[in-house]
Amino acid sequence: MWQGVIPAVTTKFNEDGSLDIGEMERCFALQMDAGCDGLIACGSLGEGPMLSHDERLEVLRVAKRASGGKPALLTVAEAATRDACALAAKAAKAGADGLMVVPSTIYHSNHKETVATLRAVAQAADLPVMIYSNRVAYRVDVTCDMLEELADDARFVAIKESSDDIRRSTDIINRLGGRYDLFTGVDNLAFEALSVGAVGWVAGLVVAFPKETVAIYRLMQEGRQREALDIYRWFRPLLDLDVSTYLVQNIKLAEAMAIGSNERVRAPRMPLEGETRARAEKVIRTAMEVRPQLPRFD
Repeated sequence: MWQGVIPAVTTKFNEDGSLDIGEMERCFALQMDAGCDGLIACGSLGEGPMLSHDERLEVLRVAKRASGGKPALLTVAEAATRDACALAAKAAKAGADGLMVVPSTIYHSNHKETVATLRAVAQAADLPVMIYSNRVAYRVDVTCDMLEELADDARFVAIKESSDDIRRSTDIINRLGGRYDLFTGVDNLAFEALSVGAVGWVAGLVVAFPKETVAIYRLMQEGRQREALDIYRWFRPLLDLDVSTYLVQNIKLAEAMAIGSNERVRAPRMPLEGETRARAEKVIRTAMEVRPQLPRFD
C-alpha cells in the first residue's frame, strides 16, 4: 500500500512557541518537490509528545495540504490507550490518510497488552496503520509473533522497523512474506534494509537533504546499488545524527544550515550548544562541502 521515502517531518515554531505554519508549508513542499512519497507528522522527530492534540491535528492538516494526494500520516504515541484512541479518531476526522502507531511510551507493555493497544487504536480510527516498532527508544518490541497475530486485521498495512538489528528485516519477510509493507526507520541502516527487502524508508535527515535521500531509494529500486552506495557512504556521517538523544536538535540544525530553516524546539529541549553543537556543525559543514553530484534516475 505504501512505499518509498516518507519523511518524518519536523514541527516548526515561531519565536513565541506557536506553530509556524508558513515555514512548515515551505519545508514540506521541499520534500514533495524532491520526489518524496508522503509525509509523517508529529513523530519523535516532529516533537509530537510535546504538542497538544489540537496542535498535532494542525500539523497534520499542513502535511495533508502539502502532500499533493500522497499519503499524510499522523503519529499516535500516547502513554494511555484511551488517549491514543481519542487522538486516532480525531485524526480520521481531520483527513489523515493513515496512522503511524507507537505502543505506550511510558509503560512498557507486554505481548498481550501491546497487541490489544494496537488493535484498539486501529479500530478507533478505522484507517490504515503503520506499526512503529522501536525497542531501543520506547522499550516495547513489536515482534514477529505479534505481527503474525495482528495480520488478521487488514488495517495493519506496514511496519516501521527500528529495532536496530538488520536481521529483523529478513525475519519479518521470512515469517510474513509481503503481508506488511516493510519500512526501515533507522537512517544509518537504510541502505542495508533496502538491500534485504525493505520497500520504504521513514527518513529523518531527508528534511535537510531530500534529493540525496530520494536518490538512494530510487537507485536501489533500479538495481543501481553501486551508485546508491556511493551516495550513502557520503551521507553516513549525517545519518548518524539521527541516532542520538539529540536527534531533534541535530536535524533542526541541519535544516538551518542546509535549507535556511530555524532550530527552534519546544522545551524541555533547547538548541545545541558548546562542544555538542560544534561536533554536529562540523559533520554538516564537511558533508555540504563535498556534496555529491547526483546521477539521473527514473
